[in-house]
Amino acid sequence: MPTVWLVWRFLDDRLGANPIEEILHRLGDVSLIFLLVTLAITPLRAVVGWNEIIKIRRPLGLFGFFYLTMHFLTYAVLDQTLDFEFIIEDVLERPYISIGFTAWILLIPLAITSTKGWIRRLGKHWKKLHRLAYVATIMGVVHFYWQVKADTYWPTLAAMLITVLMIYRIRSSRGRWRPQVREAKNR
Repeated sequence: MPTVWLVWRFLDDRLGANPIEEILHRLGDVSLIFLLVTLAITPLRAVVGWNEIIKIRRPLGLFGFFYLTMHFLTYAVLDQTLDFEFIIEDVLERPYISIGFTAWILLIPLAITSTKGWIRRLGKHWKKLHRLAYVATIMGVVHFYWQVKADTYWPTLAAMLITVLMIYRIRSSRGRWRPQVREAKNR
């Protein structure tokens, strides 16, 4: 569990010269990984034919939101010591923070409406609302890319993955490429 790992590294004084920055970056990395994996579940299910995998999509998305919330709280509480005037100024003047903050805001209604009750209440609108996960994840990738100072390998890899996922989403929604979900094998 990433949280346990971060706490252990913090207690063992192994987070480097700037532990808050290290915590901030690791939480952001983990949240983006969870969001990308969540969006990859549907194509993976279609390609591999493992229907049971769909059951973990919601928990993975919620973990992504949890770690993104922890990422934001680390920034707001530990890094900026709840100086709301400075936080607002940062959000308004620093594009990578603006886009990351907007991504987090977009994911709040998705986390709230992820229950079965909300799925029933929203009906067909639930699916439309939850497509914002793609927008928020793209924004997360851009946030990641913009804040990296030197090594762009991981942000580029994340950008390539979200591009592939978007191509799959667009093509399958337009009916141009709608692979049949294979029959699950008895395992």
